[in-house]
Amino acid sequence: MANNKQYTITHFPKQQQPEPGLQSRMSPTPDDGAASYVGHERLKHKKALITGGDSGIGRAVAIAYAHEGADIVLNYLPEEADDAQEVAGIVTSLGREIKLVPGDLKSESFNQELVDEAVEFLGDINILVLVAGKQQAQVDIANLSTQQLTDTYATNVFSLVWLIKAALPHLQPDSSIITTNSIQADQPSPFLVDYAGTKAAIKNMTISLAKQLANRGIRVNSVAPGPIWTPLQIAGGQLPENIPNFGQSTPLGRAGQPAELAGAYVFLASDESSYVTGESIKVTGGL
Repeated sequence: MANNKQYTITHFPKQQQPEPGLQSRMSPTPDDGAASYVGHERLKHKKALITGGDSGIGRAVAIAYAHEGADIVLNYLPEEADDAQEVAGIVTSLGREIKLVPGDLKSESFNQELVDEAVEFLGDINILVLVAGKQQAQVDIANLSTQQLTDTYATNVFSLVWLIKAALPHLQPDSSIITTNSIQADQPSPFLVDYAGTKAAIKNMTISLAKQLANRGIRVNSVAPGPIWTPLQIAGGQLPENIPNFGQSTPLGRAGQPAELAGAYVFLASDESSYVTGESIKVTGGL
């Protein structure tokens, strides 16, 4: 688990990057837990496939899993290779094995290829963590293009189905699938019509899959982040004018850091959550 730490950042410098954005170019750099997470072998001998693992929440999860003893296959977009290489260096420094598999989850065939490469590297998969997502702010539905709509749903929703279908033959009893929904599933912002819709879909799909896969001994749960400081926000996910005060509307008065979500993903992957399925853990700063 992460050491107790008081996060005090309240304002962020105005900044923008082209989608998908790099964590290494953000100011300040998000806290991925590399310097603070303390593992206790809760995932010893586990094998995890993580999407969106180059930066933000997925990166923090990958680092935490390595601290807990898991080996990892990490997916990310080719444009995010620099960030992914940093994660690989951290994971290997912890004595764990990692394979980087770049590719776009909007392609159904790539989802199968990703699972095939993961199985070749890891053997059977114990943990499937779906973090990768597309989020682009659009204040007027008249300007919400069909291309953005289909890309957002393909990345966030369709790939969830494609990956789970591909992974199921390799998931043994006691395996864990962890999806990522959002505060947007319950409290959608007016400028995130497509993204909020996908997150509501993910939340419901998680419950359906949990019921469907329970008889196989596979648990399916979700994590619902609130406003978290990640590249998603500065690469079009938020309106630029919202960045300086991002997260200040939460009861805790600040945005969350990726490292603050890692523990939820560790819990849901570990044997400690053996009687938990169909649940969504909110990490929202009190929203």
